[in-house]
Amino acid sequence: MAEPVFRHQYRVTYAECTIGNHVYYSRYLEILEAARGEFFRHAGWPLLPLQESGAAFPVIGLQLTYKAQARYDDLLTVELWITELGGARLSFGFQILHSGGRLIAEGETRHVCASLDEKPRRMPKELAERFQPFVRLQNDVA
Repeated sequence: MAEPVFRHQYRVTYAECTIGNHVYYSRYLEILEAARGEFFRHAGWPLLPLQESGAAFPVIGLQLTYKAQARYDDLLTVELWITELGGARLSFGFQILHSGGRLIAEGETRHVCASLDEKPRRMPKELAERFQPFVRLQNDVA
């Protein structure tokens, strides 16, 4: 995969797994949320100060394809990049990889910058500037 990509390491907990010892499908959304939170922090804009300033980034769409199972204690790498950045819109492409390189899941989450009363608002200019190096358009070669 071509840079720039943000990478977040994540270890699967026992609580995230089914009796069959694979990650329950909806838990991948929580793993992605953790990675996006770290991405914002890496950009110098942790989510809590953004929220305190009246901005939030709710998910408005999701495309997720499962390719393989992750299991308890697996070390995963979540790779994130931005596929849409402008105005109030922000979308992330992602891959979740097993430590051995096997693809676990891939897709995209779509967000809108919104005020705390849930009205769309323009993303802070400084935040958009910090995100710019991670923009990869859908037709960019991986």
